[in-house]
Amino acid sequence: MAKKKAAKKKTAKKKAAKKEILIVASKTKAYIKSQGMMTSSDAIGALSDAIYALIDAAIARTKANRRSTVKPQDL
Repeated sequence: MAKKKAAKKKTAKKKAAKKEILIVASKTKAYIKSQGMMTSSDAIGALSDAIYALIDAAIARTKANRRSTVKPQDL
């Protein structure tokens, strides 16, 4: 039974690790710093997750409009 739980944990980690960071962390941190703020350690990941959600919504809108090209108005 313990082996099954360990295998499930490894599979869950692999699924979570598949998503790459979509933003340039150093440039994002530099922009935030230029505004007089600091960046938390998990802010970059959260921002990337928000970008994934934005892109997924744009893809859904593109498909709903029977197109295969994501355009600015889809964002």
